[in-house]
Amino acid sequence: MKNVHVIKHPLIEHKLSILRDERTEPFQFRLLVDEISYLMLFEATRDLPLRDVSVKTPVATAQTKKLDAKIMICPILRAALGMLDSVFKLIPDASVGFLGFQRNEQTLEAEFYYAKLPSDHTERTAIIIDPMFATGGTAIDAVNFLKSKGVKDIRFLSLVSAPEGLKRFYEVHPDVPVFTTCIDEGLNQHGYIVPGLGDAGDRVFNTQGASVK
Repeated sequence: MKNVHVIKHPLIEHKLSILRDERTEPFQFRLLVDEISYLMLFEATRDLPLRDVSVKTPVATAQTKKLDAKIMICPILRAALGMLDSVFKLIPDASVGFLGFQRNEQTLEAEFYYAKLPSDHTERTAIIIDPMFATGGTAIDAVNFLKSKGVKDIRFLSLVSAPEGLKRFYEVHPDVPVFTTCIDEGLNQHGYIVPGLGDAGDRVFNTQGASVK
């Protein structure tokens, strides 16, 4: 799949190993998600356009470059909120477009329930972030929504991916690049990535075993 970019780096692989470990505490899990996302963003933004500018240093005038693109980060609620801080460290003036999806445990598909985009979203490069790329349903629906709203440049950033989801996504959106740290073995009968790292949202927010009454 030409649209899939697997980012390999010793630091990412080291941190991903700790992230997968079931013994990793929530506070450390959140920190690792942030750190890995930060490192991945360098690759996902490698081809952003630049413009020439002049900057006066204390010594002389330098001919330099600045970003010539406006960025919109689109976290998939709620797990991707753990990746958001890393974006603001690198791109502090990025806007945020929230996309809300909730997993249906019967169909294993994500159900869309909320969206909030900046008013100038059609002028921005959208980077969708979601820790897990499992069945591909959420990714497809998220990109469908953004395209329907006139967004032209879209990228997808996910920590761990399943081959089934990537293949399904490529069949619908071959023009949208996907950046991930690894492609795991596949999905189990519950639609979770194997070996994966569990439910990323629960591990980020320490809600394993929690229920709504």
